Amino acid sequence: MLRLFPASRLLVFALRLVFLLTLLPRLLQAQDAPPKREMRGVWIATVENIDWPSNRTLTPEQQRREYRRMLDIQQRNGINAVFVQVRPASDAFYQSELEPWSKWLTGQQGKSPGYDPLPFLIEEAHLRGMEFHAWFNPYRASMDSVTRRLAPTHPFRQHPEWFIRYAGLLLYNPGLPAVRQHITDVILDVVRRYDIDGIHFDDYFYPYPEPGQKIHDEQAFQQYNPEGLALADWRRQNVNKLIESLHDTIQGTKRWVKFGVSPFGVWMNKSAHPEGSDTRAGQPSYANLYADSRLWLQQGWIDYIVPQLYWSSTFKLVPYPVLLEWWTRNHFDRHLYIGQGFYRMLENTRSDTSWRTPREMPKQIRLNRSYPTEVSGSVFFSSKSLLRNPLHMQDTLRQNLFRYPALVPTMPWLDAVPPRPVQNLVLTRAAPAITLTWQPGPAAPDGDLARYYVVYRFTKDQTPTPDDPRNILAVVPARPGISPTLVDTAAVPGTDYAYYLTAVDRLHNESRPLRVTTQGKAAEVIVAQAPAETPVVPPKPAPAVRPPLPAPRPAVKPTETATVTKVKTKVKPKKRGFFARLFGGR
Repeated sequence: MLRLFPASRLLVFALRLVFLLTLLPRLLQAQDAPPKREMRGVWIATVENIDWPSNRTLTPEQQRREYRRMLDIQQRNGINAVFVQVRPASDAFYQSELEPWSKWLTGQQGKSPGYDPLPFLIEEAHLRGMEFHAWFNPYRASMDSVTRRLAPTHPFRQHPEWFIRYAGLLLYNPGLPAVRQHITDVILDVVRRYDIDGIHFDDYFYPYPEPGQKIHDEQAFQQYNPEGLALADWRRQNVNKLIESLHDTIQGTKRWVKFGVSPFGVWMNKSAHPEGSDTRAGQPSYANLYADSRLWLQQGWIDYIVPQLYWSSTFKLVPYPVLLEWWTRNHFDRHLYIGQGFYRMLENTRSDTSWRTPREMPKQIRLNRSYPTEVSGSVFFSSKSLLRNPLHMQDTLRQNLFRYPALVPTMPWLDAVPPRPVQNLVLTRAAPAITLTWQPGPAAPDGDLARYYVVYRFTKDQTPTPDDPRNILAVVPARPGISPTLVDTAAVPGTDYAYYLTAVDRLHNESRPLRVTTQGKAAEVIVAQAPAETPVVPPKPAPAVRPPLPAPRPAVKPTETATVTKVKTKVKPKKRGFFARLFGGR
C-alpha cells in the first residue's frame, strides 16, 4: 500500500537531498589527491592529567619516557603539530618566577620536579618535525575555590583583589588592567625564554554560564568603564584588549611566534545575530563567554582559529556541515583549522548517535578538504583519545587520510621569504642503498635558516609535481652541528631516480629545489645541478585527474653524519633523457 507523507516532511526531505547533492562534488574532489600542506595537530592536556603526565607521581625519567612514546605514536599517525597545555590554572609546567609549579606535574602545587620540562617538550616535538604551540588558559586560577591549598607563590597570595569566585572555581577578573598585564607578562616570559612556535588559548574566557550563578565584577565595571558601555559590551572589550595587546607584544618580541585561539564552535546563532550561523547552540561564545573571535579575525589580531566543532553531521541543533561552511566564510584570510573531538567516539551518548559509526570522522575530514583554499587542517582533542584508536580511527589516519606527510601551511603575513637552497648536494649509489648528503645554504635576506628539509623522489613512470606529497620520500630536521644525510634503503637496484631537495624555514616557506639524478650505474657519485628556476609554490586545489599513485612510502634512514664512500665519479653530463626533460638544466 502506498504510504503518503505530509507535505512538510516531503519538503524537509527534499531540502536535505539538495544539501547532500551540493556536498557530493566537494567530497569527490577532496578524494582526488592528498594535500601537501595541512595542519594535523593534537591537543595534549595536562589539567587533571588528562593526557600527560598520566599521573602526578611519575619520576622525571618516567615523564620523559611517556612523552617520547606519545610523540612517537602521534608521528606515525601523521601529526605535525602539538598543542601542549603549559599553564592549565595559573600554574606552570616550566620554571617560572611569576607562578608556581603545577600540582599535575609533581602532586603538590609549587613543588619543583627537579628539572625544567618545557625545553625537553619542545625539543622532542621539533626532532619529530612537529610544531610546538604553548597552550595557556588565560583566566582560570584554580579548579576549586579552596585557596588554602594554593602555593605561597600563587598570585592569589599577593593580589587576592584580582580574583572572583564563580561556580566553585577561582578565576581572574578580566576587567582589571592589572590582570591583563599579569597574563601578558606570564605569556611573554615563555615567548622570550623558550623556542616555541605558537601561543594558544582554548575556549575559556569569561566562564560558561551556570544556573543560579553570577559574575561579581560590579566594582571593576564601575571603575574601569570610561566609555559607559553596557555590561556585555564592556566584558567583550576586556577580552578584546587582551587579545589585541598580546598580538602586538608577541610580534614585537619574536616575529615568527604564531598566536591562535580555539573558541567554542558557535560564534552566534543566526536567530540572535544576522551574521551568525544557522544553528541553535546553547552557549554561543560572543553572547555567553564574551569572546568575539570573529572580530579578532577581522582585525588580524590572531593568526589562526580552531573552532571546536564537536558535533556530528546529523546533529540537528548544530550540524557539522552547516557550521563548517559558516566558518569558511568568516575566517577573514587567517588560517582556519577545525577542532575535532576524537573523544566523542568514546562516549555512549543518545543525543548524537552518529559518533558510533566509524564513517563520521573520516567524512568530516574529507569535508574539510573539500574547501582547499579555506580550511587549512584539523586539531584533535585529545592525544589520549586518539591513542586509544576509537573505531579504528588511528588506523584510518595511518592507512588512508594521513598516509602521506603534509607540511604546515605558510603564513605570508608573518613571513613570505623562502630560505636559500641547500648546497653541495651529492648522491652516492653503492649497494644496497642510495645516500644523499648536503650542506645548509646561507641565511635568507630576512636572516632565516632552514628548519628542515624535504626530499622528493621520482621514477620514470611518474608525473613529477612538487605539490603532490606522495612524492615526498622524507622530511629531515635540521640539527645544529650535524651534517644532514639521508639513506634511501628502498631504492631498487638498476632503477633510475631523480631526487628533488628543498629547504624549509620555521614558518614553512620552501626554497627553490636542488636536484640530482642517477645515471643508470650500479655504483656512482653524482653532484647536484644548479637550483631550478621555478620555485616550489603553495598547493593549488586538487586537479580533476588524479596523478598515478607511486609505490608505497619507502623506508628511509636519516643518519647523523655525512660520511660517504665514493665509489665512482665519472659522469656524462651531455647525455639528455627523461630527467633532463623532467627538470631541464644543463
